[in-house]
Amino acid sequence: MKLKIEEKPYLPNGRHIVQITEVEEGRSENKDVPFINCRLENEEGFINQRFYLSEPGQPILASFLKAAGIEKTAMDSRELKGKTLSVEVEERTYEDSEGKEKTIKQATHFETVGQVNTSDRF
Repeated sequence: MKLKIEEKPYLPNGRHIVQITEVEEGRSENKDVPFINCRLENEEGFINQRFYLSEPGQPILASFLKAAGIEKTAMDSRELKGKTLSVEVEERTYEDSEGKEKTIKQATHFETVGQVNTSDRF
């Protein structure tokens, strides 16, 4: 059997410099909350990260936008495409709406490219 793989693997856990290559808009399946989904990738692989446009999601989105070099309070989500930032990839386990345990990979701890985290030095 011949296998043809045209997709990159998921990024391994750890810190990565990534570029935003795709931005999609949607609504959550359970609570109909609007979100944007960003594909973050580099030569090693990719990760998709969803940002909910709800009040609890605002600080997370603000941190992501700041790391991507965007200081505006209002913008078109398409402006994110092509921006570069540093993210930490990790796994998180949670209970879904049906009570089933799920584990996902997520991007967190967003930083501007070139920014040094002094807590990592020691």
